[in-house]
Amino acid sequence: MFYLINETLTEIPQEQIKGAAAQYVAVLSSREWALMKDSFDMGIDIEPDIAAIHSTKAEVNFDSLTGAFSIPDRKRLSAGNKTFAFALDEKGIVLIDDSGEAQKLIVEIRRTKKWRLPSLERFLYDFLEQIIAHDRELLEGYDRRLDDLEERIVSDSDEVTAEQINTIRGEIRNLRVHYEHLLDFSQELEENENNFFKHDNLRYFRLFSNRIERLRDSTIAIADHTVQIRDVYNSHLEIKQNRIMTILTVVTTIFMPLTLIAGWYGMNFRYMPELDAIWGYPVIIFVSILIVVGSLLFFKKKKWL
Repeated sequence: MFYLINETLTEIPQEQIKGAAAQYVAVLSSREWALMKDSFDMGIDIEPDIAAIHSTKAEVNFDSLTGAFSIPDRKRLSAGNKTFAFALDEKGIVLIDDSGEAQKLIVEIRRTKKWRLPSLERFLYDFLEQIIAHDRELLEGYDRRLDDLEERIVSDSDEVTAEQINTIRGEIRNLRVHYEHLLDFSQELEENENNFFKHDNLRYFRLFSNRIERLRDSTIAIADHTVQIRDVYNSHLEIKQNRIMTILTVVTTIFMPLTLIAGWYGMNFRYMPELDAIWGYPVIIFVSILIVVGSLLFFKKKKWL
């Protein structure tokens, strides 16, 4: 797919790119790029490699800028990222994509954006903005989830597990790394080493960098929140374990004298006077009950129960 950057993205045939007054956007598969890359006349020293994309980055060539996007799936942050490469110069940008993610972003830009002063810089700004379009709401959702987990922990809900907290922490870490890569990418564009961009339009990249920094700071705050939630969870887990140990200790303490009595009178020596006593059995029962009640009252007074 080929587009000119006019008031909006205008779809055109490939032949109209050469000699066009406006800058262009092209979305190609890796196979199409291999066949047509020479027609774009970009001075590329480092060939984009879709198979080896691990992060969002930009690399300066002699007469072009190449790099890649690695975008986490916002619905499943723990799943693999969607990746595609790009190459650009002052004439336009080529997005090399086998995943369909770049085309999806382009479609959304065409649907929602119109530009008073169209330019490659403005397109890049809106393209990057589209990647993080709903991230503020996403992070607010994580905050609400953590608040809900904390409330359930405090109310002694057994539904909360350490795995839930660790999952959120891992997803937030993935987002933070993604934002850091986007920040480096935006700063690389703002550096404008090859003078592909108009000086006045570099403000778009500064605006994006500022927004990414705020999102990154939010992920750091949420990550700190998950640590606090985990500490609360561990504290309540220790409290539950201490309660269990207290109950076991109380039960053991109560039955120790009863065990002693049972062991003592279980020796059955021939001349033990209590063995022939008429009231021996009821007395032992009474003494045992007295020991249990006395122990319970003692523990209650000490607030161990």
